[in-house]
Amino acid sequence: MNNIKSDSSRLPRWYFGGLASAGAAFITHPLDLVKVHLQTQQHGKVGFVGQTVKIVKTEGFFGLFNGLSASLLRQLTYSTTRFAIYGKIKQQISPQGQPISFGQKLLTASFAGAAGNLVGNPWDMVMVRMQNDVKLPMDKRRNYKNVFDGLVRVMREEGVRMLFSGLYWNTARSVMMTVGQLCIYDQIKQMLLETGHFSEGLALYFTASFTAGAISTTMTQPVDVLKTRSMNAKPGQFRTPLHLIKYTAEVDGARAFYKGFVPRFVRLGPFTVLIFVFFEQLRINFGFDPPVVEKE
Repeated sequence: MNNIKSDSSRLPRWYFGGLASAGAAFITHPLDLVKVHLQTQQHGKVGFVGQTVKIVKTEGFFGLFNGLSASLLRQLTYSTTRFAIYGKIKQQISPQGQPISFGQKLLTASFAGAAGNLVGNPWDMVMVRMQNDVKLPMDKRRNYKNVFDGLVRVMREEGVRMLFSGLYWNTARSVMMTVGQLCIYDQIKQMLLETGHFSEGLALYFTASFTAGAISTTMTQPVDVLKTRSMNAKPGQFRTPLHLIKYTAEVDGARAFYKGFVPRFVRLGPFTVLIFVFFEQLRINFGFDPPVVEKE
């Protein structure tokens, strides 16, 4: 760990968050796919391992990577946007890279998350459908060839508005996720450094990101379930957000809001760790030094 280049003063470039997130998404995509299957099953008792085995048996090993193209493009749009906005506002508040207040981090992360979701929602919607396609009967599958085919077909067959289905839930999730990841990660990293027991390196990044991943998973799980069901629903199936909440609770019970929690944490924990390990290494090795302030 001690041989890792360390320079806490270096600042990230605007696109580092998207690159780091895409790398993490590629590695953890199978876990995300299984999570979607668990969240969309009704009256289902199939667990994480059973669902994984079922996918491999019916679709082969590469069935675990259905929707990967949409997932990568989502990260390259959604995460690039939220990391870029969050980082840019932080740099405007503190050009020298000094820590900003928790309240400033919270507001900045919330705005960045909402903006990122507006850009990433269409990709996310297609990704959810592609991931869920393998569990449908052959005659009901959408069979998108790739993410671009999915986008074109949704616009042609269901209208542009359908690309923003689940926008309410996805925006709420994105805001909470960005707060849980970027804001909480920054705050925990700052607190750990202030203890004097940590310095820049993998131990710091792992501890801060793993904690942020656990907090963000718990915060966003119910909204993630509702987002997934909304995006996978037929046009007009749910009239309002409240209708979706009531339907989910009545059909599957209150526990439905935490369906897929274990695989989601198993995925989101490593996903968050990988994001920030990749991000910090990009920042340290390819970032830039803050502007020099001349003393009068």
